Amino acid sequence: MRPESEADVASVIRSARESLSIAGGATRLRPGEGQGARLDMRGLTGVVLYEPEALTLVVRAGTPLDEVATVLKAENQMLGFEPDHRPGSTIGGVVAANASGPRRVLVNACRDALIGVRFVDGAGEVIKNGGRVMKNVTGYDLVKLMAGSRGRLGALTEVAFKTTPIPPSRATLRLSGLNAAQAVEAMTVALGGPFDVSGAGILPTGETVLRLEGLAGSVEARAATLVTRLARFGDVETVEGDADFAALRDAGAAMAAQAGKGAVWRIVLRPSQAGALIATLPGRLAVDWGGALIWAEAPDAWRPDLPTGAIAERVAGAAPLHLPAMAPAIAALNDGVARRFDPRGLFGSSARGVAA
Repeated sequence: MRPESEADVASVIRSARESLSIAGGATRLRPGEGQGARLDMRGLTGVVLYEPEALTLVVRAGTPLDEVATVLKAENQMLGFEPDHRPGSTIGGVVAANASGPRRVLVNACRDALIGVRFVDGAGEVIKNGGRVMKNVTGYDLVKLMAGSRGRLGALTEVAFKTTPIPPSRATLRLSGLNAAQAVEAMTVALGGPFDVSGAGILPTGETVLRLEGLAGSVEARAATLVTRLARFGDVETVEGDADFAALRDAGAAMAAQAGKGAVWRIVLRPSQAGALIATLPGRLAVDWGGALIWAEAPDAWRPDLPTGAIAERVAGAAPLHLPAMAPAIAALNDGVARRFDPRGLFGSSARGVAA
């Protein structure tokens, strides 16, 4: 089923008699997800409103992410939360997955740039929340609720964002040869100082990278000071631009696509816990957000030995396998909200993931 309008989406949902799997490009599905009848949202495309001077974009949910990026780049703007650009990804799927990249450490996540949504709930009703400007809300903040809802609450049809100007200058600081503890300590030094670091991580190649953005003079001055601060970790290479962060942004998707019979795990934990865990990982890895997010390759049967409070789920591999990550009280709350927006349980099969 591929509706071409919001009214079509509502009609399909109202008449549905089986579980539905809401999908765009189906690029963010995880093992075991998307088992219902496919509701293909790619027919809802196009920019509804773009006001560059107001840093405001309204776009239909099935619009390809690459198309959104092209529209914004023409006005020297971008989505500040930096979602990964896996081929075929749609903007609605980005929102439903709350997909956010390395710049999240400075500007927060997709949900924080999202200012309005339209979606169709499980009863086939069109719901609108938020608008075209940032403001406080009363009652349910459905904008934030839909970000990361992964298709459990309804089918997104339209999303609105605050956009971000593209920085005029970027520089990457690169450190090689650090062990896990040293890499995490170096990132902590950078992120804890007055440097406005807009990305920090470890590449699959093993290099530790830090990004600075802004006016050219400011970037140069901050980079020079930070290089001095990091000198105790060894030589620090300063590279113009941020190509390393495009690689870091897309590392998880690339590793999952190459998984074969192995597994790829997504692990979230406190940065202070990262060094000890990284030292135990058996394969290639990528680390984002100063140690808070790890993508790790492993043999198919491997299970992570997690520190307290950490969360892990396998996102690629030969067979579906997820570690329970939700406290019973939170699971009950989520289920209650889902029943409110999906009383017939149509979206149950997509509760663990919506395709982007």
